[in-house]
Amino acid sequence: MVGSVDDPVQDGFVESLSHPGGNITGTTFLGPELVPKRFALLKELLPNSSKVAVFWNQKAFGEKTTAGMVEQAGEAAKALGMKLTYIEVPGLDHFERAFADAARANPDAIFQFPNPTFFENRKQLVDLAAKYRLPAIYNAREFVEVGGLLGYGASPVGLNRRTAAFADRIIKGAKPADLPVEQPTIFDFAINRTTARTLGIGIPNTLLAAAEIID
Repeated sequence: MVGSVDDPVQDGFVESLSHPGGNITGTTFLGPELVPKRFALLKELLPNSSKVAVFWNQKAFGEKTTAGMVEQAGEAAKALGMKLTYIEVPGLDHFERAFADAARANPDAIFQFPNPTFFENRKQLVDLAAKYRLPAIYNAREFVEVGGLLGYGASPVGLNRRTAAFADRIIKGAKPADLPVEQPTIFDFAINRTTARTLGIGIPNTLLAAAEIID
């Protein structure tokens, strides 16, 4: 069983999403596919943004998933007139240094690729963004709940629950090969109004209407 990978077919875990085959099934988080949407939301919130620092860990996911996110980020940034600076963040001990490096590059915003370490330590990440007064967009609503500016994506908590459901069915006798891999169908979009106000960012009416606003 595998939980929260991007493309288990390309990464060689399963034969297909509908018929996994073998002994592996689970959920996907749609990594590269959601990158352009997040950049579009960032540009809508910060229309004058042209420099973006991207936090990532090259080893967080499979090589093809990571390459796909980089490709999608490059294409989205080019279309929106943005220049990207990649900052490697191997673990929690590198958070402070990553923000210091980002601040020296003087970006208009921070963009982060999905990363289990980022999610598990989201409060530290959000607090550092506030310390350095850097607008940041995240891949989940849960970041916004603890003070992050903007989040868009499938809930990692929800995906973990679905993975647990797979485990329960397998324990009860179901074969992984017969359980289709699930892709998320619900995506959370949230903005923290207090954080936006603190950073002096006005939220466009289009985003106010589309997002869940958290104070």
